[in-house]
Formats: sequence, structure tokens, C-alpha cells
Amino acid sequence: MALTFIRENLPVSQLLSHGQPTLIAERLRILHIMPTLTVGGAEQMAAHLMIGLSQSHTVGAVGLFPAADSPVERRLERANIPQWHLNKRPGFDPGMFSSLSRVLREFQPHVVHTHMAVQRYVFPILLRNRIAAAVHTIHNLAEHETDAFGRLVHWFAFRNQVMPIGISQEVAASVSRFYGMQCRAVIPNCIPVEHYANSSSDGLVWRERHGIHPDAIVFTSVARLEPQKNPLLALKALSKMGNARAHLVLLGDGSLREQVAEYVQSNDLASRVHLLGKQNDIPNILAASDVFVLGSNWEGNPLAVMEAMAAGLPVIATEVGGVPELVRSGEEGILVRAGDCSAFADAMQELLNDSEKRIAMGHAARTRAFNEFRVERMVQQYADLYQEAVTKSRRTRSRQMNNWAAPRVEIQSEQSK
Repeated sequence: MALTFIRENLPVSQLLSHGQPTLIAERLRILHIMPTLTVGGAEQMAAHLMIGLSQSHTVGAVGLFPAADSPVERRLERANIPQWHLNKRPGFDPGMFSSLSRVLREFQPHVVHTHMAVQRYVFPILLRNRIAAAVHTIHNLAEHETDAFGRLVHWFAFRNQVMPIGISQEVAASVSRFYGMQCRAVIPNCIPVEHYANSSSDGLVWRERHGIHPDAIVFTSVARLEPQKNPLLALKALSKMGNARAHLVLLGDGSLREQVAEYVQSNDLASRVHLLGKQNDIPNILAASDVFVLGSNWEGNPLAVMEAMAAGLPVIATEVGGVPELVRSGEEGILVRAGDCSAFADAMQELLNDSEKRIAMGHAARTRAFNEFRVERMVQQYADLYQEAVTKSRRTRSRQMNNWAAPRVEIQSEQSK
């Protein structure tokens, strides 16, 4: 998955070789800003990126809300990446303007890279400060990324300094539909694939600890229990199957937890559904699983699907957002229409019954993940983008300064002589 520049349809390296001087990479100061540094797809993607960038650049991380001692925060700390937690109050907090200004003065970034709904605080500061490059990664379909006011701010920001970056072609298309403009580039999310290549023995230990028989077929979903992820789709599909060998593991928490628990109880699924909340040992859980399932109503470019594929699992998912860009239906898994419970149940039943297909799809998924989802690729693509943007900004300012400093030539009239 190459870095795609929508307008020119060329990677950065090719853009620079088409009549432009070759850039010499320098050590840039890159500041990432997001609401929190807790566990979530966007937060994990940002952490993968920051840690990779820190090998050749100076990187800092800002979370608007208080610290939470999360796995992401601990990973950044181990990588010696400085963090600022600004203790934002609920609702609109004007104190963020001064707090963010203080961080920018202290860190002096060449690049400010934002994620999710923070532009309402960051964009006004960018207008008042001379930052060489401002980048915003859009982690979801444009209409779902933030609230109405946030979308208004994004409309202005994307037309003034801030470069929107899509994480999938479908996200880029949503930016075009919603904001009437193109993303500067499409850079798909990536993961450290080697972290998910655990052995089957690790999985058997996990199964034994959770009382799941070795012969059971485990369908696993790693997703927030929220309407976007629609965890009830997999639950309803499981209840249609009626096969005692089929178990469903749900990892994650959210506003639908009570509704999910009530459905499990009322449909007598307690012995086959494992509602485990947030977990940190995802690689071991995936090693204990047979199939990954995701019933989302909309998506950007879900890391959980990549992680499952890296672990060698076939994927059953809805064909929304960037999911079809990760999973080719019939090769690495099976994709169905969003909300189609019967089709989802049929896909689960098919992979439950056909072990050869299940294993073959799992092998294909792992091969694709190791070939295309390596985090090093994403890190290099963003590093190239930053360098190109910073260099272009400097050239523009240099021309402006030269024009301002050019000597004036005054033409006197004959009468003034």
C-alpha cells in the first residue's frame, strides 16, 4: 500500500524526482496532538508512528485530557518520547489555547500532526504561530470524525495550512464528498506485525485459563461496544447458528455493554459468549482464536483487522470504509453488507464447518499482513510527507523574504528632477 498523493497520484519520492531538487532528510521536531493517549485504534496508530519516527526525528506527544497510565502512555515513555497532558475539563475549555501555546513554545516543532477532534483548539494557534507544516490524519469517515462545530473548523483548517491525510481510499472519498476537497495524501495505517505472530501453544494456555475447550471454534472481536462497531451483529449471528462448538469472545467496552450483556442472558448464550472488556494481552487472545469478526456500521481503516490478519486469522466483516482495502472477500476472509445478520451468520457457519478454507484464508491473511501492513512503511511515508512539506514551506518563505527585501526602483517624473 503505497503513499498516494491524490492530486498528482505519485509518492513523495517520485514527486521530488520530477523536476524538483532531491531533499536531504534532516532531523525534524514533530509534535503529535490528540484528545487522549489511551487505548484506541487512533491512539495506537499514533503511538506506532511516533515510536518509529523517534529513531530519526525528535517527537513529542500531547493529550488534551489527563494522563491515564495507559499502555500507550507507557510505550511512549519507554521510547523516551516526552508527553504533555493538559488536564482538559469536560466540554469546551478555553484554557487549552494557552496550554497548547505553552507546549509549542517549549517544543518548537517543525511539524504539528493532529488526530481526531482537536482542531478547534489547535487551528487558532496555528494561525498565530509560524509552523512549517501542519498535518491532520482523518481516522474515520469525514461525517463521523467530529461534531458539527468540529467539522466547521476542519472545513476552514483544510483550506488554510492544515493538510488532511486519509487512512484509506474510502476515507479520502468521504473528505471529497463532505468537505469538497481532496486529501493531500492517503497513508494507510500499519502495525508492528511481528508482535502478533504468537504460537498456538500460547493460545491453548489462554483457552484453558478461560474455560474454552481446545476443540471449540472461537470467533473473536476486538472493538469498542459502540454503535459504530455494532457488536450485536456478531451476537445475533451466533444465536442463529445454534452450534455448541462456536464461541464468541468480545474484547472492548462502551455504551452498549449492558445491552450486549442483556442479549447474552436473554438468549441463553452465557456459556458461549465471553464478554471480557478491555484486555492488554491481545496477541495471546488472537493466538487462541480461529476467526476474527467485526460487524461495524462504518469504519476508517481498522487496526484490529490488521492485527487479526497478522495473527493468521481469517476475517468475517462488513464491507464498510477501508475494510475491503484490507480484506479481499473469498481470499483472506468473507465480507458482507453492513447489518446483514443472515449473511454474517452464514459466513460464520461456513468457516466453522470448513476447516481447510478457514486455515487457507488464515494463511493468506498472515501473508498479506506481513507483506503490506508493516509499520515501517507507514513511518517512512509520513516522514517523506513531513520533509516535503517543510522544505516547500521554507522555499515559499524564502521567496517571500527575497521579494520583501528587493530594492525599490523609483521613477521620477521630469517635473521632479
